[in-house]
Amino acid sequence: MAGAKQLVKPMQFPWRFWVVLSAVSLVFVTLAVRAAYIQVIAPDLLVQEGDSRTMRTRNMPSYRGLIKDRNGVELAVSVPVRAVWADPKVIHDQGGLQYHRRWLALADVLGRETTDLMERVQDPNRRFVYLQRQVSPTMANYVEQLDIPGIHLRSESRRYYPTGEVSAQLIGITDVDDKGIEGLESLYNEWLTGTPGVRKIRRDGKGRQVEILEVKEGEQAGVLTLTIDQRVQALAYKAVKEATAYYKADSVSAIVVDVESGDILAMANSPSFNPNDRRNITAKSAHRMRNRVITDAFEPGSSMKPIAILAALEFGNVEPNDTIDTSPGWMRVNGSLVQDPRNYGELTLEQVIQKSSNMGTSRLALGVPKDFLLDIYHNMGLMDDTGTNLTGESAGIFNERSRWSKLELATLSFGYGISVTPAQIARMYTTLASGGIKKPLNIVKNQQDDWQSEPERVVSEKNANAIVEMMESVTQEDASARAAGIPGYRVAGKTGTSRKAIAGGYGEEYVNIFAGIAPVSDPKLVTVVLINEPGGDLYHASETAAPVFSEIMGGALQLLNIAPDDRRVSSTYAKQGAQNGGE
Repeated sequence: MAGAKQLVKPMQFPWRFWVVLSAVSLVFVTLAVRAAYIQVIAPDLLVQEGDSRTMRTRNMPSYRGLIKDRNGVELAVSVPVRAVWADPKVIHDQGGLQYHRRWLALADVLGRETTDLMERVQDPNRRFVYLQRQVSPTMANYVEQLDIPGIHLRSESRRYYPTGEVSAQLIGITDVDDKGIEGLESLYNEWLTGTPGVRKIRRDGKGRQVEILEVKEGEQAGVLTLTIDQRVQALAYKAVKEATAYYKADSVSAIVVDVESGDILAMANSPSFNPNDRRNITAKSAHRMRNRVITDAFEPGSSMKPIAILAALEFGNVEPNDTIDTSPGWMRVNGSLVQDPRNYGELTLEQVIQKSSNMGTSRLALGVPKDFLLDIYHNMGLMDDTGTNLTGESAGIFNERSRWSKLELATLSFGYGISVTPAQIARMYTTLASGGIKKPLNIVKNQQDDWQSEPERVVSEKNANAIVEMMESVTQEDASARAAGIPGYRVAGKTGTSRKAIAGGYGEEYVNIFAGIAPVSDPKLVTVVLINEPGGDLYHASETAAPVFSEIMGGALQLLNIAPDDRRVSSTYAKQGAQNGGE
């Protein structure tokens, strides 16, 4: 059959088949090799990827350490708060900006403008931005209920000061990140800051915790126990605050020191500030944050006169019962006039202190070798810091001249030519009250640091005690500073009224100081009060600083249950005793 098609036998394995077979085999071999590599040879990457989806690391909260007074009263604590933050990328991806009413509510509870909040989340490439720090738990719960996509909360803490303005300059403050930036909060920031603990957990696909993999304990923050007695501190602050208003003073400061230990029981300044609400603290009012007891140095005036007498006693020029001729009440030294208000004539050493005679102290100072006199001032701690190591402490101003004129030595004897802080004066009087033993002042309880010097005898006990007994005459009923007296207690002290130095001389503003010791029979406390620029009609220390001293020292003696030592009785009580047969 000519028209029939010839049957062709098909090829069993055409070349296309081999190509496809080879490709499929290569793919399977490649997958097998890759699977073997990532599961057997190098499985770490796969494990890491798996862990990144299921394992989480959580920081356990760590709160800043407490600051307490010597009796355990809390002066600074940390309270839990929340921070409101936003993830702009999530907000944009999930249309979070469309919830206008919720954003209005958010702005209202945070006290912010809606436009301001929304501007902070405009950049969709950002993943984290704070909207408000340190919000209360109540506000945080409200924010959480708003359920705005991309708005989250995180835990943090805020510092709270239960005593408020009473101890503000001493305790200091922290910033928004709970880091100390002023006062003891700054000085002991490392000690008060703990290390948060870490916990690693594994979660399932629904985010539930299924396993705790690792727990690493953090380092607990330290507790700072101060030498401050909050009862005495509150008493001192009340007194200085009232004195600031009553005497129309620029500022008033006070410090109370325990004689035996050198512990500072109170350190108060006015005006102060509220560390729990610093919105009103501006550049103009920043001076309220300054701890003036340790930072501000002034010429101390007559409160230094006991040192000139002590120098003469130590050198051996005079004995406690000797007299000094101050006639005619004035003298010229290097062409300048040194004088008393009137001619006191012959004065005992006690009367030199009681009447605050410039002539008496000048003649005593000029009778002692210059180097010996200056060494006494140095040994009494008037040329260095007090040992507290507080931030901003001033060492005062004392010019170490190689040559001192007689006039400079004379004026030094009654408190001019040297500037000291209230804390330095307190340390000097503590040395006198301790019988001539100088010791560092302490602000932290039971802590002896490398920077603190050891107690040392700097003057003889006999002469130190003699000076204290002489100073008792200043507070007697017939003395100028009788307002510093405390019923039932023997009080020794000295006033200091000095003009403030200005360019080219001295101005019309005054500094009033009263420094005192009580009880004289067994000294327990030293208190120093400084009134800076009293603005009223009263500008002598006996009229301003002395009564404030009496209030603080008298209250502290009673609070600390220190027994009275004045055995004198009132005339009324004496009459009653006589009428009852002297019983």
